[in-house]
Amino acid sequence: MQAKIPVGILGATGIVGQRFIQLLEQHPWFEVAWLAASERSEGRSYVEAVRWKMKTLLPEHTARMVVSPATPDGAPRVIFAALEAGIAAELEPRFAEAGCAVISNSSALRMQADVPLVIPEVNPDHIKLIECQAWRRKSGGFAVTNPNCSAIGLVLALAPLEQQFGLETVMAVTMQAVSGAGYPGVASLDILGNVIPYIAKEEEKMEEETRKLLGQRNGAGIRPGHFRMSAQCNRVAVEDGHTESVSLKLKKPTRPEEIVSAWQQFRSLPQELKLPSAPERPVIYLSAADRPQPRFDSDTGCGMAASVGRLRPCSVLDWKFTVLSHNTIRGAAGAALLNAELLKAQGYLE
Repeated sequence: MQAKIPVGILGATGIVGQRFIQLLEQHPWFEVAWLAASERSEGRSYVEAVRWKMKTLLPEHTARMVVSPATPDGAPRVIFAALEAGIAAELEPRFAEAGCAVISNSSALRMQADVPLVIPEVNPDHIKLIECQAWRRKSGGFAVTNPNCSAIGLVLALAPLEQQFGLETVMAVTMQAVSGAGYPGVASLDILGNVIPYIAKEEEKMEEETRKLLGQRNGAGIRPGHFRMSAQCNRVAVEDGHTESVSLKLKKPTRPEEIVSAWQQFRSLPQELKLPSAPERPVIYLSAADRPQPRFDSDTGCGMAASVGRLRPCSVLDWKFTVLSHNTIRGAAGAALLNAELLKAQGYLE
């Protein structure tokens, strides 16, 4: 049996860091060997440093690990980063320059021209931007990012439609779970019985990242997708699962059964390679009139599939539908883990 690849987690005590630990516990390819967090956690055992919020028990061997300083010294080559953007902008390049493969959930480097922003089912060829990075040429290190938690479910639903019919205009209104704000997140007196119609920089991220994800690799950069995109983002009192109401105009006249068929038949490289975290069906269409719902559908495909429903004509554009995805699994740690599996399958982690 081939030995597992040791991996480290930057930002290990946060909600996304905890989700990494949960998802990696039984992973066939990777094992947690190093943890780092803020200075106040350094030198403490992980169980002492963390407020564990996952619905599974903290793995015993991880609980006993000592939290290391957030520096490349002594870190394994493969690093999962779950950092706030400001901290990530400083630390992630430092680790890449030191020769690490930085697989990031942060927004800090996503829109950098030579950094791949990847959903493996949608744009696996963007991974090749790694070869354009100065870190790669200097030390062998590199950085790869996954999208914002609200963009990823949307793009999984859009990708088969863009491939078959072409996108002209996309409008999305999100209802985003409180877990997307981390821990402790939004104060209870702000969110209970309320909707907050503002999440800092979220709308800009959705609009920019969606077009980059659905764009074409062009030498050392990405030519963004040629469609108009508008997003409105709201925080709602839901624990897990981002729900989005989407309206769009397609370039080709299309029947509803053709759209549903495009979703149902959508498969890509992760499914062909049988990557461990890849859902068998990346997009699940639900025909019930009142689905998807976060309470019932956010864990579909072990939290790695996007659930789509309520497809119907739009009197302003062409069509409208609802899409739901798990924001801390497919929208965060699970997305980065699938990126790491693709990198390994393509020989970048050797």
